[in-house]
Amino acid sequence: MALAVVAFGIAVAPGMRALAQSADAEPAATAAIADDDQMTRFGSTGDAIEGRINAPEAPMDGAGAANRDDGEATGVRLGGFVLRPSLQQSIKGQKTTNGDRSERRTYLETGIRGTLTSDWSRHELSLNGESILQKNLKGDLSTDPASRLDAALRLDLPAETTATVTGSYAINREDNDDPNAIPGASAQSDVQTLTGGLALQRNLGRIRGLIGVDVERTTYSSVRLSDGTRLDLSDRDRNAYGIRGRLGYELSPALVPFLEASFRKTVYDSEQDANGFRRSSDSYAMRSGVEVDLGEKLRGEIGIGYETVSYDDTRLTEVSGLTLDGRLNWSPRRGTNVAAGLSTLVEDSTAPGESGGIVYRFNSEIAHELRDDLVARLSGATTWRRYPSGSLISNSTTYAAGTGLTYKVNRYLELNGSLDYEWTRREAGSNSSDLTAGVGLTLKR
Repeated sequence: MALAVVAFGIAVAPGMRALAQSADAEPAATAAIADDDQMTRFGSTGDAIEGRINAPEAPMDGAGAANRDDGEATGVRLGGFVLRPSLQQSIKGQKTTNGDRSERRTYLETGIRGTLTSDWSRHELSLNGESILQKNLKGDLSTDPASRLDAALRLDLPAETTATVTGSYAINREDNDDPNAIPGASAQSDVQTLTGGLALQRNLGRIRGLIGVDVERTTYSSVRLSDGTRLDLSDRDRNAYGIRGRLGYELSPALVPFLEASFRKTVYDSEQDANGFRRSSDSYAMRSGVEVDLGEKLRGEIGIGYETVSYDDTRLTEVSGLTLDGRLNWSPRRGTNVAAGLSTLVEDSTAPGESGGIVYRFNSEIAHELRDDLVARLSGATTWRRYPSGSLISNSTTYAAGTGLTYKVNRYLELNGSLDYEWTRREAGSNSSDLTAGVGLTLKR
């Protein structure tokens, strides 16, 4: 079913290893950083550089742009929309290590991606999706299928007011290294997430105001254990409802400091989980930061704040701490893009008596056009999981690094190669690692 709906789409979601490992399927000059409000895609400028250093900038008024051929696939026009699909087929090898135990597999990976964007004079509708399927050729390691579909409708209203309606559907398999993963399972749970949101933004002179609401539904499938039996995880199914507000002041078109407040209520389907704990919770958060917009050269925002989560069950410790969130796109020279992101979230636990922990993640990617038909990518990420004092769950730190090359045979065909490594260090328990290498072909239209 996922493949049928996602033939139009994109999107990489934090924690979806299968999608992250397939990043080489996109041109390496493109990086994606996500935050709570939107998925922002950072792309190359599209100009051929032919090895020149600091080539002259193109005219900003667009003169000559209409006649310039950037060598990219043009897409398919469907009435007032433009469809840009792609299909990738890769063969990959993977080695995972947990303590002294190592496992290997060789597998085929198929990726279907695409974007469908309106070409209207006002308003905008976009559909983005991605679907990843894997089939083992050798080895018994679990496959990591994943799919995602995002939709966004922007309505340009009178009085400098913009309304944005968003929706998304995602399905992925829980990682074996996740603290909530079931030990000894032959295949972890499939996690489905359905979200919807509405945001209104209005500018009053130099003052910028935004208010938004969102809902989220998360469900977990049962887990297949190594003895062939299944474990029901429906006690983890939940709904979340959130509201947020932001107030900013434009010091200049390039600099807008802001204050933001949010409230989120999480309600589990089961009043008590399998261990008798009531895990429904209330979350309060405050954040301040600054938006920066220097055009194509530098764009993004950074914020710092504080969040606290209290649970219905008084036996569960309140989780609170400093939050750091932001995203940045920097182009130091034509043909080179640097994308970076910071995110913080509170992750509920499923262990008896444990409330949860705070997860901090930093990720970055550098993409550089070595030639007009050859793009190199270098990425890195660090994830810190920290639990309250006295918790029986071990704190952990995960380091990830990746590199890749994309060779453009022509505007419709690309050759891709990638190498990714991930290492997790735990304060208690065994360390683990994952090494993946692959080559593939991508067809674009």
